[in-house]
Formats: sequence, C-alpha cells, structure tokens
Amino acid sequence: MRVLITGINGFTGIHLERYLTEKGYDVYGTVISEPQKSKHLQCDITKRDDIDLVMREVVPEFVIHTAGLAHVTANHASLIYDVNVIGSENLLQSLIDNDIKPKKVIMASSATVYGNQGIEVLDESMIPRPVNHYGCSKLAMEHMSANFFDDFDIVLARPFNYTGAGQDIGFLIPKIVSHYQEAKKEIELGNLHVAREFNDVRDICRIYEKLMLSDARSETVNICTGVAIPLLQVIDVMNELSGYEMDVTINPAFVRANEIHTLKGSTKHLKELIDVEPQYTITDTLKEKFLQSEV
Repeated sequence: MRVLITGINGFTGIHLERYLTEKGYDVYGTVISEPQKSKHLQCDITKRDDIDLVMREVVPEFVIHTAGLAHVTANHASLIYDVNVIGSENLLQSLIDNDIKPKKVIMASSATVYGNQGIEVLDESMIPRPVNHYGCSKLAMEHMSANFFDDFDIVLARPFNYTGAGQDIGFLIPKIVSHYQEAKKEIELGNLHVAREFNDVRDICRIYEKLMLSDARSETVNICTGVAIPLLQVIDVMNELSGYEMDVTINPAFVRANEIHTLKGSTKHLKELIDVEPQYTITDTLKEKFLQSEV
C-alpha cells in the first residue's frame, strides 16, 4: 500500500518512514530541500504546482501530513499560517483536483490547540484556547480541513509531547539528554515539580498506522498515552543511565506562572477508535536516546 508522508525528513517523518517501510508499505515523502532518496520528492506545500506534481506521481492510498512549521520569528509570523494552514489546504484541494481519493488522510495538528485549560486531563470535547501562533495555526488548519470531511476519510490528530532519537535539542528531553551526553555537571530547568506526557515516537508511529487502517473518519483525536511522567523521574533515570548525578537548578526565567502540576491527554476517544497500548517506558525512550542521538 502506497503512503505519502509530507515533511518526511522531519523528526516524525523520519521515524514514520522507517516504521512503515519495515511494515511493508511503499513509502514516499515530500521534502523542502534537495531530495536524498529516490522516493523523496521536492515540494513546497505552499505552492500548488509543487503539490500537484507530487500527487500525480505518487497517487497515494494513504496520506500522513506532518509537514509544517513549529517556530517563527515575530517578524515572520504570517509564514506559519502560510505553511500550516494554506499549505494543508493546498494538499487536500490537490487531491480533489487530481481526482485522487486516498483511503485515509491523517492531518497532524497539535495538543497546543488546547492552550491553558486549567485542568489536568485534556479531552477533545474542550473548546480550544491556543496561546501562540503555532497553536492558532494548527487550530485554523483543523477548521479548514473539516471542510473536506465529505470528500475524504480525514483524521485530525492532536499529538501530545513525544520524543526519541534525532529530535531537535530545542525540546526539553533532548536538552536534558544532551547535557548528560556531554557529561555536563549542571543543568538549568524551570519548575521541577511537574509531570507531562513524554511519549516514545515509536509508539506514536504505531498509533498513526492503526488510525490509518481504522474505520475512523471525520474525527478529531488525541494522540497520547494518558501517562504523565514527573520531570524529576526523567532526571533520576538519566542519573542512573549516565552513572553520575546532575546538579539541577531552577532558572526563574523558565518558570511559568500558574503552571498545572500534571498535564496529560485523555485516551478515551482514541481507544474507542483503535486498540493500542504503549510499548515503551520512559526508561526505554531515554536509554535509546542517550545511547543513540541520531536515527
């Protein structure tokens, strides 16, 4: 079965390509730069001509749309909407205009659309309250994609935090792991007494595949495990893996006002759609990431 992954050379795309290829899928993907693999196709999703060429060449049976921007400077805020919203619309409209009807289209949104709800467990029935351009652009993408529910079997996926080998050091877990890899003596963090989902990207790939093959359509669903890991547990595991204790200090600049102690997603709706349980513990994830920084 032929799968198209947009943004295939991003963190999620790399792991998805490996996972689905090993499962026997015929995997293609879009990249913004010069392709390094025969099944990678150069494509700027903000340009309809680019995405049309890809669709006509691949004719995918499944689409997993992971391409997007997570960070922009204040002077270029409009770019995140061009890519995350207009680019996503280009993809869906291209499928229609080229008379291609995949069995499933998964649009990767984000749990950041929830914003600050003031409660510990977030579920899909809540009214989104995004607090930054990334969250706002993903929510706009969801609303725009819903206009295509009558045309395709679409799943709007809201992933919570996940990590693994190869993730950018700008994220919390890679930052912590890199300090241990470099044998640094201390690290500055924010509020230490919080618990968050730190899921393994390999579990996320399994969830995406199961949703891809499921009967789900016109659905918005959390991609989560509902397991919140205390940040101090992450430090304890890394101390054990590295063989020494890191000195952890609190930087007030990293501490958020009125921060929720525990924050995680509800798995109720996800488990109504698919049968899935996480296969990797936080120790498994950190061990792989500590020993292998690249994929």
